[in-house]
Amino acid sequence: MLAVCAALITVCLWASAFVGIRSAGRDLSPGALALGRLLVGSVTLGAFVLVRRERLPKGRSLAGTVACGLLWFGLYNIALNAAERRVDAGVAAMLVNIGPILIAILAGLVLGEGFPPRLLLGCIVSFAGAAVIAVAVSRHGVQATWGAVLCVVAAFAYAGGVVAQKPVLRESSALSVTWLACTVGALSCVPYAPTLARQLGSASDSAIAWTVYLGVAPTAIGFVTWAYALARTSAGRMGSTTYLVPPLAILLGWAMLDEVPPLLALPGGLLCIAGVALSRTGGKGP
Repeated sequence: MLAVCAALITVCLWASAFVGIRSAGRDLSPGALALGRLLVGSVTLGAFVLVRRERLPKGRSLAGTVACGLLWFGLYNIALNAAERRVDAGVAAMLVNIGPILIAILAGLVLGEGFPPRLLLGCIVSFAGAAVIAVAVSRHGVQATWGAVLCVVAAFAYAGGVVAQKPVLRESSALSVTWLACTVGALSCVPYAPTLARQLGSASDSAIAWTVYLGVAPTAIGFVTWAYALARTSAGRMGSTTYLVPPLAILLGWAMLDEVPPLLALPGGLLCIAGVALSRTGGKGP
């Protein structure tokens, strides 16, 4: 039950992150926003690591954590931030939601978690949904189309990060792994430090507040609760819980940003979610 509660906390916080990125991204460029968010997350998590005197990953675990940091905290954040300058929060959440399918495939290939009998069918359905969304946003111009492509890039980075993280959690705590991965991601974004310093001077109070929120809630809290739950289940099964993120992100985007996704994107999103749900049912899968 603790693992289930941790997963639900993660889902809610990550759904809110899509809205926060969309809002803060009006004043902060993708790289600057990623660096600001990760710095806040690293400092917040680092305080708890020091107090608890957590042991850090070593050897192969260290390599896996670094890979997770570069992919999931670094590349993922930059790609998603760039995407949300072109598409709204709900569309971004629906496209990134193909991540669980990618996680299941990579986990089966790399971690030996096996392949659910319905995984292939789920992949076809989810990717069909992603194609429908891409068609829907393409009507809004080249910028929106590039936003959809960047969301898919973010989904691949997300999946790679999860698969790299899973073996590390067998030997290290969720807190230490998350802090180190977050710090690695922040270091990878250091080239954007001059841009962040310049843009913070003219950024609105709302953008700064969202950046702090993104670092504390979806990053520090959300990734720790994710890692806690992931350590207690398979990567494929844990990834499937995130199919709850898109509908929550759409509702939050509508309520807080007055955004409604293109009409054709809604059935595409339902196909993405249905594909993930289908791939997680029946048979002996992860």
